[in-house]
Amino acid sequence: MGNDKPGRGFTTAILHSDRAAAVEHGALHKPLHLSVAYGYRDARELAAVFQGRAPGHVYGRQGNPTTAALEAKVTAMEDGVATVSFATGMAAIGAAMLSLLRGGDHVVASGFLFGNTVSLFGTLAAHGTPVTFVDATDVAAVERALTPQTRLVFVETIANPRTQVADLARIGALCAERGLLYVVDNTMTSPWLFRPKAVGAGLVVNALTKYVGGHGNALAGSITDTGVFDWTRWPNIADAYKGAPPALWGMTQVRKKGLRDWGGTLAPEQAHHIAVGAETLALRLARTCANAQALAAFLAGHPRVRAVYYPGLPAHPQHALAKALFRGFGGLLSFELDPALDCFDFLNRLRVVISSSNLGDNRTLAIPVAHTIFWEMGPERRAEMGIAESLIRVSVGIEDAEDLLADFAQALG
Repeated sequence: MGNDKPGRGFTTAILHSDRAAAVEHGALHKPLHLSVAYGYRDARELAAVFQGRAPGHVYGRQGNPTTAALEAKVTAMEDGVATVSFATGMAAIGAAMLSLLRGGDHVVASGFLFGNTVSLFGTLAAHGTPVTFVDATDVAAVERALTPQTRLVFVETIANPRTQVADLARIGALCAERGLLYVVDNTMTSPWLFRPKAVGAGLVVNALTKYVGGHGNALAGSITDTGVFDWTRWPNIADAYKGAPPALWGMTQVRKKGLRDWGGTLAPEQAHHIAVGAETLALRLARTCANAQALAAFLAGHPRVRAVYYPGLPAHPQHALAKALFRGFGGLLSFELDPALDCFDFLNRLRVVISSSNLGDNRTLAIPVAHTIFWEMGPERRAEMGIAESLIRVSVGIEDAEDLLADFAQALG
């Protein structure tokens, strides 16, 4: 499991990961390191660190001891070989794409991606790296989109907001067969519910802001190399980074060309918040999944709700797949109101639930999808993605379940 001690469970390993290495003054948490620069008594050692021949830190833009401790924690959580952290999840995705792809390379991506990721891929295409969007619930659709120039396939575990579940294992097998880099955004499941390494993902994205941090008090993102992909087969690795062991070529280039050059650096205080929040990930998600299941079932039986989208419901198209892959069904659900109800009036009647655009918070949050996070796409693209004008997205928190159900009941009433 990538734990610091053999046989340790997920939460035990997270709680004690900082102390697996020497921690200053016996602190139980890795302290905040606020220095931007690092001095060396021996100038040769400084040069060795710059050249990657010795461990150490050279400049805060490429990371510091506090962010490095978080990266080690995420690496263990994903059972990977290395992680690079960033200021946001979008910075992580953008840096990985920009540092690993070249003009003319082709990407196949899920057609149900988070709106900002779709926007990012649009920018990527405008700069000469075309992206084809497909129905990722069907591996055949992915296969049909492949071209001789395809380098990478990008999917999410559970789509936001309609909760489609990608055909993760079969896409992983296809990528392995064709020698393609398989990138899986694990944000909606987190390493507690699912490890994409199990389906052959070479890189794993986590928007750490969400479930890993959990408290809505810090922005962060990460890219983790699982060790599955053979980087000697990747044509875009710069010669300067081939001095590292081949298993680290991809992450070395992401850190140098993606983090250093583009500068989406994670601040140490944010890294500290995320690291502390991660300690209770399993506990929080157990409660969140139970609440989401109860709420989805309640909404599915309500006469003023037209449709409910949650992988934990037996009627969900990918329920069996999600049950086979994931430890739980997550905290994201969405539902369509009866058209006779005004979505804004409904949201304004909620008293426990907060109208807010975040996900993975301890508090339950709700948002009118078509009017906010998918507004820029326009009605035609929303219709293609199945985003109804009355669709409400809910990020379920850890409140007492009876309070949540009562709040939705009175708002629908």
